[in-house]
Amino acid sequence: MARFIFITGGVVSSLGKGLMAASLAALLQARGYRVRIRKFDPYLNVDPGTMSPYQHGEVYVTDDGAETDLDLGHYERFTGVASASTDNITSGRIYKQIIERERRGDYLGATVQVIPHVTDAIKTFARAETEDLDFVLCEIGGTVGDIESLPFIEAIRQLRNEGGRGQSVSVHVTLVPYISAAGELKTKPTQHSVREIAALGVQPDVLVCRCEHPLPASERAKIALFCNVPASAVIPALDAKSIYAVPLQYHAEGLDEEVLRAFGIEPDGKPDLSRWTDIVDRLTNPEGEVTVGVVGKYVGLQDAYKSLNEALVHGGIANRVRVNIRWIDAELFEGEETDVAAALEPCHAILVPGAFGERGAEGKIRSVRFARERRVPYFGICFGMQMACVEGARDLAGIAEASSTEFGPTPEPVVGLITEWMGRDGLEQREAQGDLGGTMRLGAYEARLDGNSVVASIYGETTISERHRHRYEVNTGYRAALERGGLVFSGLSPDGTLPEIVERPDHPWFVGVQFHPELKSKPFAPHPLFRDFIAAAVRQSRLV
Repeated sequence: MARFIFITGGVVSSLGKGLMAASLAALLQARGYRVRIRKFDPYLNVDPGTMSPYQHGEVYVTDDGAETDLDLGHYERFTGVASASTDNITSGRIYKQIIERERRGDYLGATVQVIPHVTDAIKTFARAETEDLDFVLCEIGGTVGDIESLPFIEAIRQLRNEGGRGQSVSVHVTLVPYISAAGELKTKPTQHSVREIAALGVQPDVLVCRCEHPLPASERAKIALFCNVPASAVIPALDAKSIYAVPLQYHAEGLDEEVLRAFGIEPDGKPDLSRWTDIVDRLTNPEGEVTVGVVGKYVGLQDAYKSLNEALVHGGIANRVRVNIRWIDAELFEGEETDVAAALEPCHAILVPGAFGERGAEGKIRSVRFARERRVPYFGICFGMQMACVEGARDLAGIAEASSTEFGPTPEPVVGLITEWMGRDGLEQREAQGDLGGTMRLGAYEARLDGNSVVASIYGETTISERHRHRYEVNTGYRAALERGGLVFSGLSPDGTLPEIVERPDHPWFVGVQFHPELKSKPFAPHPLFRDFIAAAVRQSRLV
């Protein structure tokens, strides 16, 4: 039977619960345990698919097509365990299911209430598909004391009570602020946070204390005394130079050993952390550096491109170079008077990521043109591939009015709305004016690569599976014109109807993909496209 680790946060948000959960799971994995991580999100959206990147950060997509919280990306990158739709639940999704059941009469006339109906649904989610696991880590989003998180706290109280001793552990992440005027660390916020969650029936077994200064033994003892935990269960969490150093840092503080002891399991030997020591060595001792310009429209919040940022770092790890990312707002290039060259010339490679809507599109097209004409390595992802096709159509195929129907009616729809495609369960159909949430081409789909293509040599195979999240596709009716201009369609859907990859074989490195390869990249297994893209940037840096 799987054991549960419930992870909560107190005092303030953004304390790093997700990274802590991912790091703890990685440490348990390194000891030979089978793990899975799940995220409970208290907000009322059914999923984050329709939320602004500035509100929520990126939307992480799973193989089975779920739009989920970005923390699931951390979980995958640290454990290598592919996340699924069963690993992320929101209050909105729970209430939607319950209301649908109530409307059908499934409750046989009973009064539907938070307890037991909502809490039962949360418990069912937590327990689903856990038979073959040793540990299930469940992170509760938000902060203890938020009204929307109360049903989740109650659900884990019930789960702990029903499971009995030795079947669950509560890890509470809290803040120990440093008051510079007094020159002191203050433990009172942590004490209040633990008191609040304990009053809800959940007594923490382990405390993870985020702090900017080392936590002295005397302060650890004070926290232990007032929070009813052993001093050894007060784990300091200082900022790390890299997120990939966090598992090593937590192990050095004894987090994994303390969690096991809370289960009544005496740690047996040391975990195999060679994977993480190698990654940290490559990050801290690079043999060079490159600059990659990312021309996007959500650059004001880097969490909007979290997986992309990490995938570029992974490419640097593979090539043992430091990757300096230069975030560039695509709107800066919208005016013809803007000097695109001045902004992009310092870059050894250019990447245009996914996006929605017309804002910034012309700036991205100008970035594609610069990369093509100056022979700078170019990587277009999703929207970035579409803009590469529009640029090729306008500048090389003589189709001056080439555009995307996403921006409105156009006489030359090089990019258009897809209304049907072959999905995992048969034909998928959509309407132009239908709902936005959950209606895109989502999740993992196969693609077939031309055996003589650049991308086939990068992947080392001709059949691949990658994750998608888009509503528009390049129109294959323009394929012949684009290929005459040198933009080759080197990857297609298995039925040959949907373009998946374009490339310019006569360019040092020019690849556009309709999918999101960043979602499958890991520090110990960098995605082939990012590995090769950074290798191209290294070659470019030697030419400058």
